[in-house]
Amino acid sequence: MTTRKTGGDGTPVAGLLLAAGEGTRLGGPKALVELAGERLVDRGARILREGGCVPVYVVTGAAKAEVDGATEVHNPKWPSGMGSSLRTGLDAMPTEVDAVVVALVDQPLVTSAAVRRLREAYAEGSRAVVATYGGNLRNPVLLGREHWPSVHALAEGDVGARPFLRAYSHLVTPVDCDDVASPDDIDTAEDLERMRKILDLGPGGTDGITVGPD
Repeated sequence: MTTRKTGGDGTPVAGLLLAAGEGTRLGGPKALVELAGERLVDRGARILREGGCVPVYVVTGAAKAEVDGATEVHNPKWPSGMGSSLRTGLDAMPTEVDAVVVALVDQPLVTSAAVRRLREAYAEGSRAVVATYGGNLRNPVLLGREHWPSVHALAEGDVGARPFLRAYSHLVTPVDCDDVASPDDIDTAEDLERMRKILDLGPGGTDGITVGPD
């Protein structure tokens, strides 16, 4: 019988950035939007790498986006919503990957510190971990390989891991990330302008939240 590792630097934890949407309300694909001199897709992949995720995969759809240090996976069913992108990304994971941290391209205030907190919980034995803000389950999310079939089955339409987190809440470890990140997303031009003002403040510019590399 094979014993699955429960953590440690020797067990690969991959990063998975969902970046397939067309950004209808924003006027173009969010992945290609530049913020603080960096495309959102590049920023998201970088945060996963800096958080210790190896390898990093980016699921694209409405627009291609080659990213240094990451593998692009195209989701031909991207118009159906986030669920198909999550399924595509999980299906692309190498066999040696034991767990994956899933992040969204339109949440640029999610930081590498938040990713590391999830990985620390994983290293301590947790197999499903989610970042919380104000007590609410948001992103990123870490999922052990044994949970992927359930996530795959429940990820439909424009929802990703949320149905799994609700259905299997007894298996999920919440990790407070209020002090190191924010789940604020970018859906509209107004959101983008607000985010630009936040990031112009530099690290620590959002009530103590570290918004730059840490």
